[in-house]
Amino acid sequence: MRVYDIIDRKKRGECLTFEELAFLCREVAEQRATDSQIAAFCMATLLRGMTDEECACLTVCMRDSGAILRRPRIDGVLADKHSTGGVSDSTTLILVPILSALGVRCAKLSGRGLAHTGGTLDKLESFPNIRVDLTAEEFETQVRHIGAAIAGQTQSTVPVDKRMYAVRDVTATVDSIPLIASSVMSKKLASFADLILLDVKYGSGAFMKTAEEARELARLMVYIGNFAHRRTAAAITRMEYPLGDHIGCNLEVRECIQILKGKQNDLAELSLFHCAKILQYARGVSEEEGLRAAQECVVSGKALDQLAAIVRAQGGDARAVYDETLLPLAEGRQKIVAERAGYVYPNALELGKACAELGGGRNVEGESIDHTVGLILRKRAGEFVERGETLAEIYYNGIQPSPEVGRAFIIKERYEPLPPLVHEIIQAEV
Repeated sequence: MRVYDIIDRKKRGECLTFEELAFLCREVAEQRATDSQIAAFCMATLLRGMTDEECACLTVCMRDSGAILRRPRIDGVLADKHSTGGVSDSTTLILVPILSALGVRCAKLSGRGLAHTGGTLDKLESFPNIRVDLTAEEFETQVRHIGAAIAGQTQSTVPVDKRMYAVRDVTATVDSIPLIASSVMSKKLASFADLILLDVKYGSGAFMKTAEEARELARLMVYIGNFAHRRTAAAITRMEYPLGDHIGCNLEVRECIQILKGKQNDLAELSLFHCAKILQYARGVSEEEGLRAAQECVVSGKALDQLAAIVRAQGGDARAVYDETLLPLAEGRQKIVAERAGYVYPNALELGKACAELGGGRNVEGESIDHTVGLILRKRAGEFVERGETLAEIYYNGIQPSPEVGRAFIIKERYEPLPPLVHEIIQAEV
């Protein structure tokens, strides 16, 4: 068997066997397959596609190319949630404390932000001295004793994906749905969660621009999860407009703290919805009962205390959980005001890019970011604004805000109803 032959078969649109995919993944992981061969395989897959079962087999082989975290010997369901990325999407820092405070342990391996999307690890690092590079043993121990851990993947986790993604990024093959699904799910399956909830976003601020594209990706990832005997479901949610009111690491963490203290907005609504769905699958309660339990957990203060416990367990300064002013903001301030009256519709993609240009995001992996910069939206999508009213406030340091930022706020004469926050649910198999 040769990598050349596997590429040739996929180029002809043939379905690859598990054995062929396992061989390919071994060759990639052990550095015997060249970058050009990986690129050829990815392009063939982009153009020819894969069957659901073929993609699931590829995902399992990718998972098995590296270290797999062992499941702790503890009772109950271990849960994980993954978002495909967006703007002001900080649901993890709200959901994990709530669920773990309610007794549903959360084993969350997260990533960093790139381009206009924020990363959970970057936001978590807003807490001074916190560690996100937990060893497998530390991760397992914290999930066992605290009920939750949020950490990055180790270098030994899914090495095939690291090589394939680096090649895809420079060969215009990132937008292959089978390769996206296998990349996401190989990392989810390398952890030990029994239940996986996927938040697949669509809209201007998301990778998938339409609900139909998001549904295709969600359906495939749910199939892969259930194929690998993990109970998996997906929510297809909109990302046409920023999910929360704050954009930028420290600002978004401040907002998460506010929501765990009772603030209401789309970010709070979606986070509580995800909590309700996971409780429904994990405990067998109704969605309404799950939502009520999550809301009561916030009102009681238990969720906020649990966030502090997670931060403290990972070496961070948990005082900021109770005093958000300890998360500093950039000294430079600038307002964006409405040039005319009407109904405002902020563009998520453009605002995410604006934050990145201020230093709050990265264009290449490994680039440092400024946690203190960002934007606070003073008007939400669909709200009426008078001429001269403040639409947003920008926080910046050395890099001056671009005058183009104001164009991200589209003002229309007539109100246009917003699509539902949750477009569709692809249910987990029992």
